[in-house]
Amino acid sequence: MLSSSARRGAAVLLSAAVLTTLSACGAAPDQAAGAADGKSKVQPGAAASLADLGGMDALLAAAQKEGQLNVIALPPDWANYGEIIKAFEAKYKVKVNSENPDASSSDEIAAVKSRKGQKRAPDVMDLGIAFARSGAGENLFAPYKVTAWDKIPAGQKDADGRWYNDYGGYISIGCDAAKIPNCPTTFADLLKPEYKGKVALNGNPTKSGSAFGGVYAAALANKGSFADIQPGIDFFGQLRKSGNLIPVESTPATVEKGETPISIDWDYLNAGYAEQFKGKGVDWKVAVPTDGVYAQYYSQAINKEAPNPAAARLWMEFLYSAEGQNLWLKGHARPVLLPVMTQDGTVDKDAAAKLPQIQGTPAFPASAELDKAKATLAEKWDKALS
Repeated sequence: MLSSSARRGAAVLLSAAVLTTLSACGAAPDQAAGAADGKSKVQPGAAASLADLGGMDALLAAAQKEGQLNVIALPPDWANYGEIIKAFEAKYKVKVNSENPDASSSDEIAAVKSRKGQKRAPDVMDLGIAFARSGAGENLFAPYKVTAWDKIPAGQKDADGRWYNDYGGYISIGCDAAKIPNCPTTFADLLKPEYKGKVALNGNPTKSGSAFGGVYAAALANKGSFADIQPGIDFFGQLRKSGNLIPVESTPATVEKGETPISIDWDYLNAGYAEQFKGKGVDWKVAVPTDGVYAQYYSQAINKEAPNPAAARLWMEFLYSAEGQNLWLKGHARPVLLPVMTQDGTVDKDAAAKLPQIQGTPAFPASAELDKAKATLAEKWDKALS
């Protein structure tokens, strides 16, 4: 990502209200039963499940022997990743090497390819769904089905376990009410003259999932569709020509300094800013625009040639345990197992109650529509904003 929020590719998110209709019987346990002999059955890099490894004890022993995990593009202020990393290290005594937290999904894929066979290659990735699908198509990811596999809805995972959705949110408009008398709540509002020089996107939509989502949401707000993102491109072209859209990518730093008083971004990031900068002269308000509701999940994947394959699989088991899912929830993101955990009572109710409120039910693009939107942006975005 070009900023701490510009790292993501296009994906889809089912709302909690929709997901709760799916049948499930519980979130992943923190520990899974080991094999009878307690020994790994295969090498970690070839393991497609915890059972292949001989259970959690065998996996943990192998991960601790490796001693480290390489991650990339995980900003500590993104969906509570800072606390997630600390919790993983404390629980399992495995050091996390976090590189280039501001990288994009495309940067993650590039790192996997360019560092093939190197000890510093990333072990795991957190990707926009478009990049997860393309990476799987290029045979870059290792198939691995976490203990919670059966609880993840079929539409939220690759059938072979090469990627699966993790957490998501809705495109929202964040606004510093300390500087903006009347905060916008819709895309239509953003065109008002009073917002000249005040509106920012979180990155370039050809590389950033949050910015991509912003353009998709704007398309939906302007008679476009998932099959036609052009109205969203036209909207931002108009916003730029009016002087409202500024060529500054919003980040926590620009929000705190007042450089981007209005930011189009994921609701969990904007909600995080509201908490982070409270008492620092920033009165950050969050609104999910009713005229363009767009939601998205991100996906986890394991590098097929991870230098620390056991630690990579331990990381996945942690993220899809109730503990890991609740840590994302604490960061205002909607974890993929939220409906399951709500049903079985393992959800952090206080964190769930703080999620930004949503009006309306979002729809979701098909893979072909995502591919078309991505291609259209690549071809027309720079021209529209020139």
